[in-house]
Amino acid sequence: MPIWNPWHGCRKISPGCANCYVYRRDESIGKDASVVAKTRDYALPLMKNRQGEYKLRAEDGVVFACMTSDFFLDAADPWRQDCWDMIRQRRDLRFHIITKRIDRFELCLPPDWGDGWEHVTICSTCENQDRTDYRLPILLRLPIKHREVISEPMLEAINMEKYLSTGLIEHVTCGGESGNKVRPCDFAWIQEIRRECVQYRVPFTFKQTGALFIKDGRTYRIARRDQIPQARKSGCSYYPGADTP
Repeated sequence: MPIWNPWHGCRKISPGCANCYVYRRDESIGKDASVVAKTRDYALPLMKNRQGEYKLRAEDGVVFACMTSDFFLDAADPWRQDCWDMIRQRRDLRFHIITKRIDRFELCLPPDWGDGWEHVTICSTCENQDRTDYRLPILLRLPIKHREVISEPMLEAINMEKYLSTGLIEHVTCGGESGNKVRPCDFAWIQEIRRECVQYRVPFTFKQTGALFIKDGRTYRIARRDQIPQARKSGCSYYPGADTP
């Protein structure tokens, strides 16, 4: 899974940011994660090796952008058009952009975006019902070719049925919160989102349990190394045509 971080650092804006892994990791090395700056990988999509070949290759898979920041962060406004230019040039790659700032999307578009670029997926986060009902209507009305939703950390029961019913959301991912200061994730919340996805045949991934996981009324502490394997073991993920609901 190639990762492209053109800049590093972010600003917390919603409940899902409270225990941000970027802040947690930066704090451990004495770094201020609220300081936003370009990285050495700023031009990664166009970087080449000694043989003159692109370092990012189509066969390496989807390129995830800005995993230690937000692509639509206002502090990155001066750099974003350069990044769009790089994305435009690399139409052989598929770019996946996850954001908590879908409300800034229209302010940040390249002039030739039109109704979207085929090789770009925009994924909006929604950690609770309030953010779901604020962000997903925006996501659905925007000119985007490929839309996904991620609820991680999932902080409460969420109903997104009316948004899934549009047929415009291509994938939903849910998961619990990791780290030392964590809020619980209830398996019942995961199962309900899965039910809604099955109803509308939207692929669903249960990514990880999180460190504090509730199942059938019991609370479990899950070691970091076991959170993804336990989610997979649950069999809760759903892919139409592959899994049986």
